[in-house]
Amino acid sequence: MPAYKRILLKLSGEALMGDDAFGINRATIVRMVDEIADVTRLGVQVAIVIGGGNIFRGVAGGSVGMDRATADYMGMLATVMNSLALADTMEKAGLVARVMSAIAIEQVVEPYVRPKALQYLEEGKVVVFAAGTGNPFFTTDTAAALRGAEIGAEVVLKATKVDGVYTADPNKDKTATRYTTISFDEAMARNLQVMDATAFALCRDQKLPVKVFSIFKPGALRAVVMGADEGTLVHV
Repeated sequence: MPAYKRILLKLSGEALMGDDAFGINRATIVRMVDEIADVTRLGVQVAIVIGGGNIFRGVAGGSVGMDRATADYMGMLATVMNSLALADTMEKAGLVARVMSAIAIEQVVEPYVRPKALQYLEEGKVVVFAAGTGNPFFTTDTAAALRGAEIGAEVVLKATKVDGVYTADPNKDKTATRYTTISFDEAMARNLQVMDATAFALCRDQKLPVKVFSIFKPGALRAVVMGADEGTLVHV
């Protein structure tokens, strides 16, 4: 029996790169979609927010000295590209996906409308939220917290390269240990950098728990959804 009925999965754009320098690695995105499909078969409603770092990284050199708002809008468009790739891969895997954008690009994807998103989730469709919050100066982590709260998700699953939150950087400190659970306040006091401060504060205020886990560990997403001891749960 799944531990959650509705989840918001936050994927970084970098997660789609695999071992490539930038862009989308086909084998990586197919494997991720297989994991998502596995969870939907359990009857879990899945919404996704994806970043754009894998595409923006390819043009980052040209954004040096650029106006911050302009660079952020470029990043939003990168998330739309990733969302389309993710949705296309999901459709090929037999899932029904809908991309909803926070900025209007009606010829490409439909605009984000909350009641419509809720309807899609109830119908068993996977909803991919593109273009962040639609505003510059806010990260896709904040978009994940915002959309998670809006759709009534029970948890935000933050997929990373590391299998949880550690006392120190496990790549640099071999004595670092993983927290099974930790409170928002303790994570902030210890400056553990789980998410950016705005996203973290929003999740804490809305009493929306965050589970940090590794998307690169096969079966980890299913384990998290089933309530297994996987990753780190950040709670109020």
